[in-house]
Amino acid sequence: MKAPDIRYECPLSLVDALDLITSDSHFSQPLAGGQSLMPMMHLRMAQPELLIDLNRIPELDFIAQQDHQIHIGAMVRYAALLDSALIRKHLPLLSLAIPHIAHAAVRNRGTIGGSVALADPAAEMPAVLKALEATIVVVSQDGQREIAADDFFIGLYETALGENELVHSVKIPMASAEQRFGFYELTRRHGDYALAGVAVSAQSVDPYTGLRIVFFGVGDHAMRAGAAESALEGCGSQDNAALQRAQQTLAALDICADASTSVETKLQWARVVLKRALHSL
Repeated sequence: MKAPDIRYECPLSLVDALDLITSDSHFSQPLAGGQSLMPMMHLRMAQPELLIDLNRIPELDFIAQQDHQIHIGAMVRYAALLDSALIRKHLPLLSLAIPHIAHAAVRNRGTIGGSVALADPAAEMPAVLKALEATIVVVSQDGQREIAADDFFIGLYETALGENELVHSVKIPMASAEQRFGFYELTRRHGDYALAGVAVSAQSVDPYTGLRIVFFGVGDHAMRAGAAESALEGCGSQDNAALQRAQQTLAALDICADASTSVETKLQWARVVLKRALHSL
């Protein structure tokens, strides 16, 4: 199918983009990388009257170190994140996860802000940002506000993004030398959406301290597994009993079935990816 007729605007500044979003009477939709939005428009799953292209706004395209955080603009593409020395040095979990996002052609266009705003439950980035205790910076004509990633992703394609707001950037604390990270996902083929996946960060290993375990692909949004974190806290990486206790706690997660997979199967997949991600820390 072809997308319906729409009005298209390509603002050259953030101020102009916010003016369009706020003042236009049409139902508008920002366009970032377009790797999800354009197929959804062709399938009539999204039908905006006005498409606001953000690709020529320089204020949204940057990677910078600020104090002890890495600040990433919403329009930074995955390929640029993979190439960034700052990301490789200070945010290794991003470097672990991004190669699993679709394929090179998609990563050349897809943006971190687009993934954040869409909040696809099978996408890697929301889970990674929650595991890293990231902050989402959003802007509107009323100003700027910051939302913890833990509070930003609410449900199926649902976020805390307010009316007339845009994702401006994300702020992520720089990893310490002691921190360890793990990532694992199950897919039918490399580049497919995850059947089940998990992002893990730990302040230290042997024993585990400061764990953050976040699943994707098994529920309606990226879900932190607090009970599993508690079961592993203070235990060593070779403590199989602690791992089994953590795996058992996953039954309490709000796991969702889909057209081809039962809750029981997804639960088993969640247990598998947790074990493999912990072993990779």
